[in-house]
Amino acid sequence: MTQSEAKERPVKSERSEPTAGRPAGTAGTDPATEAFVGHRNLLFTVAYEMLGSAADAEDVLQETWLRWSGVDLGTVRDRRAYLVRITTRQALNRLRTLGRRKESYVGSWLPAPLLTTPDVAEDVELADSVSTAMLLVLETLTPTERAVFVLREVFALEYDEIAEAVDRKPAAVRQIAHRARGHVAARRPRGHVSSADSRKALDAFRQAVETGDLQSLLDVLAPDVVLLGDGGGVKQAVLRPIVGADKVARLLAAGLGRIPAGSSFRFAQVNGRPALLLRVDGALDTVLTVRVEDGLVTGLYAVRNPEKLSHMRRETALSR
Repeated sequence: MTQSEAKERPVKSERSEPTAGRPAGTAGTDPATEAFVGHRNLLFTVAYEMLGSAADAEDVLQETWLRWSGVDLGTVRDRRAYLVRITTRQALNRLRTLGRRKESYVGSWLPAPLLTTPDVAEDVELADSVSTAMLLVLETLTPTERAVFVLREVFALEYDEIAEAVDRKPAAVRQIAHRARGHVAARRPRGHVSSADSRKALDAFRQAVETGDLQSLLDVLAPDVVLLGDGGGVKQAVLRPIVGADKVARLLAAGLGRIPAGSSFRFAQVNGRPALLLRVDGALDTVLTVRVEDGLVTGLYAVRNPEKLSHMRRETALSR
């Protein structure tokens, strides 16, 4: 590791911060800016998978740029790896802060949904890794386990590269990766969840809303289905998990009757998966995603916290 890599301190620079829309390689773009913009989608994906928060992932990218803008590029052998390393370290710092914030969070905490570009759904492994269900599984890991799992299993980094990013020895990283892999395998959805299965479950939900007949929804609910709602103390939502098809159905029956007339549901690609968006008076009110196993819904996730819906205004590009 170079001396620059070891420090990674914010350095004042005359370079201006690149914006998401500025293409790499345009006239007047310096090498540092070009490298950052060229890898920006990757860096955002790393940060988001580690944090489950789009706003915090954006903050991490700001911090990454501040450190990257002061690096002597002549000392950097692999710019992509170096940028991922900075992003990982900043995300780890932020993840520990988030842990303290979640302790005082009102009700269940769910990942902030992303309106993703069509190509994310086409990359099955990427879509699985950013799904609501998978991000909730990652929440059960320690910060270091989460970083190691994401970098190894999603982005296929070598153990030596991961060791530099998390300040551990390669042998220790291998053990952490093994432990995290087993932990995730025991909790992640069984088998690949097709978009068709997710769409079928969400279509049953929409049909129940439009017709008032909950039987179509009950037909796709697993006996041990779990409903989680995230209102953040700002919007009304269930404060604790609701477990069991009967309880979930009764709660939904009561809630559906309170949806204002003129509200609309539409499908969208959220986190690489089909989702339902509820709009009330034209404004986005709720994002509903599902976890499907063996053709039945085992998880229903409703995000209503307005702060978490800010990245639903435009499509977000993710990449590996």
